[in-house]
Amino acid sequence: MNNASSIAVLLAAYNGMKWIEEQVDSILNQTNVNIDIYISVDLSTDDTYQWCQNLAKKNAQVRILPYGERFGGAAKNFFRLIRDVDLKEYDYVALADQDDIWLPNKLSHAVEVINRKGICALSSDVTAFFLDGREHLIKKSQPQKKFDYLFEAAGPGCTYVFKSDSLQQFKNFLISNWHTANNITFHDWLLYAYFRENGLDWYIDAKPLMRYRVHESNQIGANSGFKAYQKRFIMIKSGWYREQVEGIRVLVSPNLSLNRLFLIKNFWQLRRQSKEVIILFLLLIFGIY
Repeated sequence: MNNASSIAVLLAAYNGMKWIEEQVDSILNQTNVNIDIYISVDLSTDDTYQWCQNLAKKNAQVRILPYGERFGGAAKNFFRLIRDVDLKEYDYVALADQDDIWLPNKLSHAVEVINRKGICALSSDVTAFFLDGREHLIKKSQPQKKFDYLFEAAGPGCTYVFKSDSLQQFKNFLISNWHTANNITFHDWLLYAYFRENGLDWYIDAKPLMRYRVHESNQIGANSGFKAYQKRFIMIKSGWYREQVEGIRVLVSPNLSLNRLFLIKNFWQLRRQSKEVIILFLLLIFGIY
């Protein structure tokens, strides 16, 4: 595949022995692209690092970053990957979690869409699957709104694929704002916000090409059930959500003031899903946000 696109897959891992082998296999089995996988293992209590090291010894496509640091969250781990991997060697860069399953054409489809649309980054809907066998579509491909990037990500970060030169711009920004950026809880949200604010065209694809595994540690990411919504409401009421919005605003759009009047006036432009627009509007009206 000498003419195939080269892609660096950045995989953040932590206590991942349950599912990481299946995920890595699905990445290595991507069709019509040339893959290298870079794995950063957060300080773990299982054999994740040893397993990754053994794989790297057998497969030159797998590279393991130095081990021993406790990042304490996926965002810090992904920021470390973006900072430390030489992105300039590749045409594209993709992000991967440790517990999903990619369909064989996930990356080749992303490359085709990025080229055809002339965009800088792509994300997509995903098929969520649960431990009890249930499945449902996580739809994130509603039309983008003027300010949605300040209030939500483009979808699960594990769907993100970037042109490497565009991600290099984010990398430079990240290094320049390292301490402040690492206060942001969700890397996928900050990435989307930076790209949108800086005119780096982003497309959200309605074609789901990966299976997003839902378990106790990531149910909030799948919006799955009452418990996930309850947890989100508690986080909003505690002020966490507003702090994150403000943190992202300061990083990517410091001259914009998100005061209450502005938010109410522009409420329809703050989220992509109509239901979530209404919920956020009510939170604003009742002073909960």
